[in-house]
Amino acid sequence: MTDAQLELSLGNPRVTSSPRANRRPPTFNSGWWFRRMRQIVDRAFDWQPAPPPRPEQIWFPGAHRRVSLNS
Repeated sequence: MTDAQLELSLGNPRVTSSPRANRRPPTFNSGWWFRRMRQIVDRAFDWQPAPPPRPEQIWFPGAHRRVSLNS
């Protein structure tokens, strides 16, 4: 598992008139992204499922008995 943070910053774009200069660096293309995601999935480990919750006593409306003491 990696503890490194994946960071994609916006940075300061360069102002140029060349269409080539406006392209993203080759490291941020879709191939790079999917390779990185595959690495993350390959390094992942299986989590154990959470244990079942403890039993909980609930009251159903109208299901309880009323006890009246008329002595």
